[in-house]
Amino acid sequence: MNTNNPEQLGAAIRARRRQLNVTQKDLAMTCGTGLRFIIDLEKGKPTCQIGKTLQVLHALGLKIQIVSPEVDTGLVEKP
Repeated sequence: MNTNNPEQLGAAIRARRRQLNVTQKDLAMTCGTGLRFIIDLEKGKPTCQIGKTLQVLHALGLKIQIVSPEVDTGLVEKP
């Protein structure tokens, strides 16, 4: 999945959780987060903490892969 969109990330997390038949409450307990965090994350709240998000992804067997864009965005200075 390629996305820069918090809503799409949240939807992917929700889909994986459901695929594994895990409740939001059980996922929160497993990750040591609050239920509200899981709800907000699945809704695509853009200010969710990255550390907690990574815990959730790990618990669901998911990971983030960082890939450099093929197109020069001008964000990184060339040597």
